[in-house]
Amino acid sequence: MASGRTVRVSGSEKELIDAVAALIIEESNKAKENHGFFSIGFSGGSIVKIVSAGLLGRQDEVDWSSWRVFMCDERHVSLDHSDSNYKAVYDGFLSRVPIAKEHIYTDDPSLGLEEAAEAYAQKLNAVHGPGLPAMDLLLLGMGPDGHTCSLFPGHALLKESSKLVASISDSPKPPPQRITLTFPVVNNARCAAFIAAGEGKAPMIRRVLEPANGEEPVPAAMVKPSNGTLIWFLDSGSSSQLQQAHL
Repeated sequence: MASGRTVRVSGSEKELIDAVAALIIEESNKAKENHGFFSIGFSGGSIVKIVSAGLLGRQDEVDWSSWRVFMCDERHVSLDHSDSNYKAVYDGFLSRVPIAKEHIYTDDPSLGLEEAAEAYAQKLNAVHGPGLPAMDLLLLGMGPDGHTCSLFPGHALLKESSKLVASISDSPKPPPQRITLTFPVVNNARCAAFIAAGEGKAPMIRRVLEPANGEEPVPAAMVKPSNGTLIWFLDSGSSSQLQQAHL
């Protein structure tokens, strides 16, 4: 196990759901006590289903008024489009909990792509203050190519160091136009949590957590919070190719 990284392997879907929910509740309450609000970044995919299953029955353990919700990346489409990460997160979770809409920060599809990225960075700073934001919790997924957020293998954005939010117009995964948090923001998070379930994730999980000599690091392996914690939530399927024993 690498320094600063925790790997948690759950034996059942319920165990995985409960572990993720416990982390979110813990980080939410800790952040509220520390600085008065809780900033969380959501990714798309199956993460929203896991979060919803774990938190909807524990709503009284969370102060929803403290939540400030962002997307780790977003497809630059209308907010009601089937490709929108916001729509997936809103329909599956946010619409079912009492978070004020003004505390849910969305992309503005009426803007040009680069302007939208700049506007989203301004929203980050409006919540966290000027400079590099320290988000409380990022819920991250990983694609079969090892991408996370909209940071893809071999793409120039992997080296972006000055922008908080970047635009991408040539995403190898459709739709091509997106905005994404950059690595400076991702790696300044207080906690970054990957959630990966199913055997289909196993080969890339092995490559990220137990890389062979000479293997080029994929974007997910580049997530290394400098002053925070990194947690991988896995199940028996996604962890099936790992050699080391993980709790």
